[in-house]
Amino acid sequence: MVIPTENAFRPRIDGNAGDEAGTLRILIVDDDPSLRRTFPHVLARPGRMFDECGSVAEAIVRLECQCYALILLDYRLPDANGLALLDWLSEHRRDEAVIIISGEDAIDAAIGALRGGADDYVRKPYHVAQLQRAVDGALHKGALERANTLMSQRLKDSERLHRYLVESSPDMIFTLDGSGRFTYINPRVRALLGYERSTLIKRPFTTLVMPEDIDRIDTLLSQPSSLPGESFNVELRLRCRREGGEGGNVTVSLTGIPMVTQQDDRRVVGLYGVARDISERKRAEEIISFQAYHDQLTHLPNRVLFKDRLELAIAQAQRRTGALAVMFIDIDRFKLVNDTFGHAEGDLLLRAIANRLSATLRRGDTLARLGGDEFTVLLPDINQPEDAEVIARKVLDALVTPVTLSQGEFRATVSVGVALFPRDGTTAEDLTRHADAAMYQVKRSGKNAFRFFDPSLNARYRDRIALENDLRNALARHELELFYQPQVSMAAHSIVGLEALLRWNHPTIGPIPPTTFIQVAEEVGLIGEISNWVIETACAQLASWQADGQATPRVSVNLSACDFQRGDVVATINASLARHGITPDCIEVEITESLMMNDTADVAAKVRALRAAGISVAIDDFGTGYSALAYLQKFPVSTLKIDRSFVRDLEGPMTNPIISAITGIARGFELDLVAEGVESLEQADALCALGCDVMQGYLFARPAPAAEVLGWLRQPERLFLGAGNADLQAAAA
Repeated sequence: MVIPTENAFRPRIDGNAGDEAGTLRILIVDDDPSLRRTFPHVLARPGRMFDECGSVAEAIVRLECQCYALILLDYRLPDANGLALLDWLSEHRRDEAVIIISGEDAIDAAIGALRGGADDYVRKPYHVAQLQRAVDGALHKGALERANTLMSQRLKDSERLHRYLVESSPDMIFTLDGSGRFTYINPRVRALLGYERSTLIKRPFTTLVMPEDIDRIDTLLSQPSSLPGESFNVELRLRCRREGGEGGNVTVSLTGIPMVTQQDDRRVVGLYGVARDISERKRAEEIISFQAYHDQLTHLPNRVLFKDRLELAIAQAQRRTGALAVMFIDIDRFKLVNDTFGHAEGDLLLRAIANRLSATLRRGDTLARLGGDEFTVLLPDINQPEDAEVIARKVLDALVTPVTLSQGEFRATVSVGVALFPRDGTTAEDLTRHADAAMYQVKRSGKNAFRFFDPSLNARYRDRIALENDLRNALARHELELFYQPQVSMAAHSIVGLEALLRWNHPTIGPIPPTTFIQVAEEVGLIGEISNWVIETACAQLASWQADGQATPRVSVNLSACDFQRGDVVATINASLARHGITPDCIEVEITESLMMNDTADVAAKVRALRAAGISVAIDDFGTGYSALAYLQKFPVSTLKIDRSFVRDLEGPMTNPIISAITGIARGFELDLVAEGVESLEQADALCALGCDVMQGYLFARPAPAAEVLGWLRQPERLFLGAGNADLQAAAA
């Protein structure tokens, strides 16, 4: 079908009998010049324009260039009679009106002229009024014919346009009779449903509707609106037929408009329908809905959907006075897989574990992924705690077989926490939180196990949260304080160093040791702020002692591994030293052996930067980890500190071979050596015998505030007198 253009609204009319102002052109063809001059005067009217010529040939030339509303044609002309011009007009399918003016008396001339297409015949001599009536009648008749032609053309073009719109519509357009049978359907039905139009005519529309939707459309078809223009819209699934005989269905949005008679009774005689394919939209909605409630990696329910199902299960359990369980599952050592093999392998492991967990659950249980390596399980209809225990054991057993990854096999384990309704909580939040708390207790106890929630865990977690909140305000409330413990030289009988030890004076609990709150500070991200305060306070105290005229020993400050993950630890220490006018040799930084074991280029670079700045670096608790001598070559440390656990074993006749090895390492690398935790004379004597001169411990002094340290600096012999060693007392005297 040819696509209609704007001509549908601007019908084509052959020729142009007038100008744009509506002027009608009249051509006078007569060999009498006087008549040609007379006609325009007697026939003049507003909107008329006259041209004239004296022969058939001249008339044809003008007609080839111009269209006219009327031709006044003389029957006898020098080159031919007027019938010749009528023949030319007929051959060229011209629609000009023609009035023959003739002096012929024979009736045959008039008959021939009218048969040739003339609209009127005026015989000479004629009265002027007669000629005027003939001209007015011919022009009026021509106007009516042109208007009719214009209207017909518009109707045809309008029909072509509407047929094109219906036949080419991307929607299926159809009409039904009063019985619901097809009376018309456009070609779109073949592409949409796979049926030929001819096979559907006279068939009921409901034969295309899927059985599940027939009731809805039957109701609408049996009770249509009796008012014109009122429509309905409904979503339906229509049967489709594909090549090979395969069936299926297409979801459409159907708009139906009742067709009503124009008589007084206004009866519904059929239905006009438009069915739009919305299958892609429905699929997109399903995908969006799935993504909103499911994890994209494992396709398991996500946190939102799990919470909805858990709340529904709780409501049902409350009505039936039943029970249910919530399991919180965390994969052990999952970060190791991501860091070692990459996130793609981590994703593969998550999917494999999700499949194994799903296989262990009952029909009706819900496994969800909360995110990361955390899963939750809803176990409805639990009759007794043992039922949840059975499933928890199945979960652990399901992971006994290693998971095969592209990089090799990985033996995955999980930690499982279980909370029971209503014993451990009556809301979704409480049950999930308590199962999480039980799971973390498994983590702390060695992993790869399950545990039921214990109310005492909740109390500990509340205490932990309270501790976190109080710790955030400790700096602002000036609750932190530095205590100092001296490091003494047995040979020189003097204080060679002070270790700054952090204390927290809690307003209600009292003094809290760092072993209680440092790990919390690291987990909540406060350790950097606390370390900056320790460095600043230690430098300020050194400056105060020096201003008092005291010769101060080196002060050691402990830094967390988290401090070395920041880029400003070296700059922070140097800035604090410069701010208080302290030389770098007055400060020593103590790092843990585990930090050195990280063996990262960034950490080594920062240690070298500290040493280059003149700041000593000590390894605290040396020997408790898995240190290798190679690390001492990579990290230019200055001091080794023997852990108190080795010093404790020195009491009695046996010596500790590890201390002997450490002293040998210190001598070999030309490092200073400090023994921590010296509490008895026997330990001090044994350390001296092994070559360790500098000691630190309760034998000499307990950690004390800065005010008490000033007395040590002024009278260091007090530390040796307090030891109770006769040799030390004699030396001090």
